[in-house]
Amino acid sequence: MLFRLLFAPVTGITWIAGQLQERVDSELNVKENMQKQLLALQLAFDMGDVPEAEFDEQEEELLLAIQELEDLENLEQEEE
Repeated sequence: MLFRLLFAPVTGITWIAGQLQERVDSELNVKENMQKQLLALQLAFDMGDVPEAEFDEQEEELLLAIQELEDLENLEQEEE
């Protein structure tokens, strides 16, 4: 019991660090997936599978979503 109380702050900090790491990893995966979707869209357009109007619309959506994630990452870094 005493041992647990003495090491509670270390355990708490370790838990917080783990939670932060999970969040960063999940955000990176989302961003990476969006970049892959953008690349796949570009390839489909280049091969003629996607009309230009549809390409432009989907490309803009993906780029805006990627930019929003990057803005959130920058904001979180500034807060730290």
